[in-house]
Amino acid sequence: MTFQNTLEFAQQLDAADQLSKYKQEFHYPQVNGSDVIYFTGNSLGLQPKRTQKYVDEVMKDWRELAVEGHFYAEKPWWDYHERLAEGLAKVVGAQPKEISVMNTLTVNLHLLMVSFYRPTAKRFKIICEEKAFPSDQYMLQSQVRFHGLDPKEAIVEVKKRDGEHAWRTEDIIQKIDEVGEELALVLMGGVNYYNGQVLDMQTITAAGKAVGAFVGWDLAHAVGNVKLNLHDWNADFASWCSYKYMNSGPGNASGIFVHEKHLGKKDIPRFEGWWGNKKETRFLMKPEFDPIASADAWQLSNPPILSLAPYLASLELFDEVGMDALIEKQKTIVAYLEFILHEIDKQVDSTFEIITPTERGCQLSVFLHGEGRALFDYLMENGVITDWREPNVIRLAPAPFYCSYEDMYRFGQILKQGTQNK
Repeated sequence: MTFQNTLEFAQQLDAADQLSKYKQEFHYPQVNGSDVIYFTGNSLGLQPKRTQKYVDEVMKDWRELAVEGHFYAEKPWWDYHERLAEGLAKVVGAQPKEISVMNTLTVNLHLLMVSFYRPTAKRFKIICEEKAFPSDQYMLQSQVRFHGLDPKEAIVEVKKRDGEHAWRTEDIIQKIDEVGEELALVLMGGVNYYNGQVLDMQTITAAGKAVGAFVGWDLAHAVGNVKLNLHDWNADFASWCSYKYMNSGPGNASGIFVHEKHLGKKDIPRFEGWWGNKKETRFLMKPEFDPIASADAWQLSNPPILSLAPYLASLELFDEVGMDALIEKQKTIVAYLEFILHEIDKQVDSTFEIITPTERGCQLSVFLHGEGRALFDYLMENGVITDWREPNVIRLAPAPFYCSYEDMYRFGQILKQGTQNK
């Protein structure tokens, strides 16, 4: 397709876009009396309009049924979380029994590390990416120290090559092979939060398994954004937050994946609680834990229903559209945004360097050479909600559910004005 940097062309793309109607399914903040151009779905997705109905249902049941809502609500609370498993399985490429929803992302990674980081005197090292998201770094360091090990010896970071902005798959594989029999775990972010790079999860998983390590993924920036096939890739586990591309609300419940080969085992190391016990025997209050033969065995307590309701509302949208259609639009709208950036770059004195490689999802990270925080502030003041990272990078994530091609054109015009507003 040959793009054009015109309003008419952008509107033609929107007219041909079968997902354009979903823009009306979301609430938008307002700046200067107009809907914003929203580029921060990689931090917090917009609220679906249908969310209110799902939350109101729970509030009504609580008001009218109180404790009986656990069993007699229209969507009984005691198995409410199970309603999310099938939809999430489609999004991440898993079997429903491999999915559960509970806690928040870093809590879940800690819990999964109990099962999948089992260091020995010989096999104790963890491979992660250089400058992983800070929460992952803190989690890994604390887990290693918990086992009496030195993070400097146990944690191996794969670095980018000098002068390059992205990791090379061959460098990751080389590091896995190099650590070899000392490697206990590979745990990386499937999509890097800073540069937006999508790692080759299938190849990396296979390499980790080949040397006898467990392999897990932090999918905070991947779920609802890129194509995943966790079951077929043979990943051992994964976890993700739900408030970015999944649009479930601030700080909301996290999802987990545990491969079926680890399910139904009583002897797997795992922190356990009442809600992971089989439903058939849960209320018999037996002293011995009897795990559910699904990822729900990793649940500790009854799930927060008011958090799950918005998640279920959002999953309804994903089920209607499907990941294939979302990814198809994502590729086109990100390509159009890239085109717009290059076109504006030709018209201004500044240089916009896109540091996101071609292996990408929704996000483009852009170095604003010759510009500073003032340009970011101008964008925000003029209705473009984006994200600033030091020293002078903005992250742009045009989520296909609620971003339009006209948004991309309008952003280009505001960006151009901002560079001239000095």
